[in-house]
Amino acid sequence: MAHLLNTTFLPSSSSSSLRRHSTLCSPRPPARKTVIQAKIREIFMPALSSTMTEGKIVSWVKSEGDKLSKGESVVVVESDKADMDVETFYDGYLAAIMVEEGGVASVGSAIALLAETEDEIAEAKSKAGATSSSSHSTSSPSAPDSMPLAADSTPSPLPPVAKSPAMAASPVHPASEGGKRIVASPYAKKLAKELNVDLSSLVGSGPMGRIVAKDVEAAAAAGTASVAAEVAKPSGPKVVASPGIELGSVVPFTTMQSAVSRNMVESLAVPTFRVGYIITTDALDALYKKIKPKGVTMTALLAKATALALVQHPVVNSSCRDGKSFTYNSSINIAVAVAMDGGLITPVLQDADKVDIYSLSRKWKELVDKARVKQLQPHEYTTGTFTLSNLGMFGVDRFDAILPPGTGAIMAVGASQPTVVGTKDGRIGMENQMQVNVTADHRVIYGADLASFLQTLAKIIEEPKDLTL
Repeated sequence: MAHLLNTTFLPSSSSSSLRRHSTLCSPRPPARKTVIQAKIREIFMPALSSTMTEGKIVSWVKSEGDKLSKGESVVVVESDKADMDVETFYDGYLAAIMVEEGGVASVGSAIALLAETEDEIAEAKSKAGATSSSSHSTSSPSAPDSMPLAADSTPSPLPPVAKSPAMAASPVHPASEGGKRIVASPYAKKLAKELNVDLSSLVGSGPMGRIVAKDVEAAAAAGTASVAAEVAKPSGPKVVASPGIELGSVVPFTTMQSAVSRNMVESLAVPTFRVGYIITTDALDALYKKIKPKGVTMTALLAKATALALVQHPVVNSSCRDGKSFTYNSSINIAVAVAMDGGLITPVLQDADKVDIYSLSRKWKELVDKARVKQLQPHEYTTGTFTLSNLGMFGVDRFDAILPPGTGAIMAVGASQPTVVGTKDGRIGMENQMQVNVTADHRVIYGADLASFLQTLAKIIEEPKDLTL
């Protein structure tokens, strides 16, 4: 998605002002060739989503002095929910990097300078030095000239950047992209630094060989074991923390955790209420067992059932943002909560009521894979109109979920469990049942609305023939 922002241009200080020469009272001067002076543009931190207030530099795709072409990726930025390639709208040279890898900058602040010509690089460097007190600063004040950047609309592996001479001898492995740069998730890099693990020695298990947190943890555990074998010292009993956790330490929020924190605090301003309902799942379980070999997931089945119920109850799919009005959303987009390293994200199954269950399952797998490597595009996690949170897969029988800001309701799904029940003929029987609890915005949705919606949902799940149409 391309993010176009206001841009102003200033001539470099070496250029002279253009003056109009009067020909009325003086002889006409000799013809002079007009020279258009080059410009230095500021590259600023773009807003990659509506909730983003700051971004973290994951890696610079280009190095200082590199020539840039319009549409070329320049930097990889970690927003509140994803890593995104950001490209330039102008040709020129990357003259000065003002926020180094790992640094954080607020949206709209300067992160680098781009020179129009190679001759302007030295001047741009001096401007960068005057603007920032250190080349390793994690934030930079904004300046008059600015250059818009675009976030690449198609997710791609992080492109290679130049490595320092000290790393030139690192062995080549899948995550190094030909030995030019190590490709690892931001959390994996953070863990590696904390655990003193050399990323260049690891082979990533993530998509396209990317190093993920579990690779670092495994390497740290192996290293600890080898050290213990070499140096065996008697010691008293001591508490052992989980890999990567230092007990007693204070850990700052990641960008994603900060975004989750803001959203949770914002949700406290919304008056909510909760309604629970028990649904028999025998028929749904039988259907799932039948079509699971075709790639269908239980998440997709629940999302489809929820979407079909929302078609009949549009008020439950509505949202209130300003406290003065509410919107009947034109699409039914089911967001599903997914746990990630150091955070939570809600990939969205768009138009879930209109997509067949097989396509919906394939789309869900694609979204989860992209979420795990932080490659979701903003429209893939910010457009939900109703949210599902399923802890039933972990054996949790019931729980309440917090309403995400900007939506009308969220449904917490518990585990399906064998339950002793009384049959209609007065006998004792056994059924698989699950409890769902819906948290809703009481400014828009009322108790009767949720009760009616849950009755419809229960009917669809207990007679799931429509789910495969």
